[in-house]
Amino acid sequence: MILCTDDRFAATLIDDGHMDHTVRHAIAQGLDPMTAIQMASLNTATHFGLERELGSITPGRRADLILSSDLPSLPIETVIAHGEVIAENGALVRDIAHWPYPDFARDTVRVGRTITAADFAIQAPAGRNSVTARVIGIVENQAPTRALEKTLGVLDGLVGPDRAQDVAQVAVIDRHSGSGRVANGYVSGFGYTADCGIAATVAHDSHQMIVVGTNRDDMALAANRLQQVGGGFVVVSGGRELALVELPIAGLMSDERAEIVAKKSKQLVVAMAQCGCHLHNAVMQHMFLALPVIPQLRLTDLGLVDVDRFAFTDLFVGPARS
Repeated sequence: MILCTDDRFAATLIDDGHMDHTVRHAIAQGLDPMTAIQMASLNTATHFGLERELGSITPGRRADLILSSDLPSLPIETVIAHGEVIAENGALVRDIAHWPYPDFARDTVRVGRTITAADFAIQAPAGRNSVTARVIGIVENQAPTRALEKTLGVLDGLVGPDRAQDVAQVAVIDRHSGSGRVANGYVSGFGYTADCGIAATVAHDSHQMIVVGTNRDDMALAANRLQQVGGGFVVVSGGRELALVELPIAGLMSDERAEIVAKKSKQLVVAMAQCGCHLHNAVMQHMFLALPVIPQLRLTDLGLVDVDRFAFTDLFVGPARS
């Protein structure tokens, strides 16, 4: 057995830790401290065929070590990497060289054009004063979604969001091929009550751009802002940028220090709350909206997906296609 983590945010890394936090949690659940440490070191190295290089304190292995005065609580007093002391008592004692990311990893947000509010205008079927729409339902603290149906009103031929029913718009924009393709849908569960647009280029697993909002102008501003900075997360409300986390490396990673990214990430959560969202880990819920392998309903840049049937489905219930 080995221990691992997945989708660990910068703020969590700074505040709680990474594998050290996982090991502490395993120990707190009753696992023997030495077994827990082995599951995060030797077992992992052995699984990947690296036990001749790392995973144990053995002659000939890399001197990648931590020094701790207490096994159950596992405080990390000293960190040694490749035989050099690099951190003591939670602080770096030597500079770490900036990683030279290749040029091809940058400028990966290729939408191909400026996004406008009109890109998020959803036309109602002809002659309808209201529609029944398929809506992605957020399940708090879980990856699966619910396939909801909501009755939405029609105004000037368009079907917009409905804050009273906690229905926001969601759009997925192709940001890889430059096609400018936009697919629209609806999502419920974020609780947004203000004019807003929240965009991200972290969108498992295809990592297109996901935009959620209650105001089409704000959604367009958010989408274009991420084109400017090369990807990341942004919150716009009433035409004003409330928070921005730049992720210029493939639209997925930052080239800034973890503590800087953590500070920006916390502001992102605050900004989402200012717009009415009080979900636990709302950022994660946003990221998973375009993941068409987990039931029930998802949106991709090609359209709405009924994951239970593994097939595209219409946005509106009835004979007319969206």
